[in-house]
Amino acid sequence: MDQTEKFLKDITEVGGIPGYEHEVRAVMREYLQDVATIEQDKMGSFIGKHVGDVDGPRVMLAGHMDEIGFMVRLVTKEGFVKFQALGGWWDQVLLGHRVLIRTSKGDVIGVMGAKPPHLLEADERKKVVEKKDMYIDVGACSEDEVRELGVRPGDPIIPVSEFTVMANPSVYLSKAFDNRLGCALAAQTLRQVAENGHPNTAYAVGTVQEEVGLRGAKTSAFVVEPDVAIVLEVDIAGDVPGIKPEESSIKMGGGPTMLVYDARMIPNLKLRDMVIALAEELDIPLQFSAMSGGATDGGMIHIHNEGVPSVVIGVPTRHIHSHNAIICREDYDRALALVVELVKRLDAATVAGLTD
Repeated sequence: MDQTEKFLKDITEVGGIPGYEHEVRAVMREYLQDVATIEQDKMGSFIGKHVGDVDGPRVMLAGHMDEIGFMVRLVTKEGFVKFQALGGWWDQVLLGHRVLIRTSKGDVIGVMGAKPPHLLEADERKKVVEKKDMYIDVGACSEDEVRELGVRPGDPIIPVSEFTVMANPSVYLSKAFDNRLGCALAAQTLRQVAENGHPNTAYAVGTVQEEVGLRGAKTSAFVVEPDVAIVLEVDIAGDVPGIKPEESSIKMGGGPTMLVYDARMIPNLKLRDMVIALAEELDIPLQFSAMSGGATDGGMIHIHNEGVPSVVIGVPTRHIHSHNAIICREDYDRALALVVELVKRLDAATVAGLTD
């Protein structure tokens, strides 16, 4: 296991649902504490800073720390936990999965359940069970028993899924790739440019609460005051059954992606073209993506103050917003190489030219 693989394992296996990202922040702090000045905003976003040229522009590398998860809403008299979803869960992926409830008395393991199909009418079996009809079974038989375990409303509920190297050793499976991949890219980019020099002040930012409204992107931008931003994300791999090319042409193993449009941001055109030219120069295959039904932290960052030239670079990922997502290590490595070289070229003149 090399350093990158270990880092990805460490940063994905910790829990960090929206509003509870402190474990992810600790991993980023440990990784960067010897090369960066570290602070955080009052929402909890992680901000690692390295000065390459004090007179150079401020470059913000942003990945969000939060993964989708749940929160305890109430405990029934029979001892079952009802929950509030945090982030966009697809109901079909939930039933039968293990979750971890982090309580003041320790961790409690449970499983997602619902009325068994054997007891449903034929027409009911054809319907998707909705989250409101699900529960978490922690193996208890009464409300008092669950309370004794320390479970109470507001406790975070985290998907259980360990980082796994698949049969093809260049393919990884884990929870929380959305968006610990972005956090890892930001942190590893900052470390590399800190060691090799860069004509700017670079910030590796792990934002909070992206999955519930891009909240940390807004607050951390006030701390950084960026002159240019590179948002680092996953991207939806369309190379699975049922997806038409016009819906997504992104392929796992096909190289990093660049978002040309999403519901809340169109990238700065000169920065977009710079990324395209740089990828060609470095012989890195670059895929293009458009997302009409979602947004990234760039939606907040690019409209900070008078505006921030921004672009979104992603890693193709299968099965996002589930307990288990899949990536190709080569896509990650190529994204890292592209972002490192991009940061090294963002000097004062280049950044000023993005808005001429």
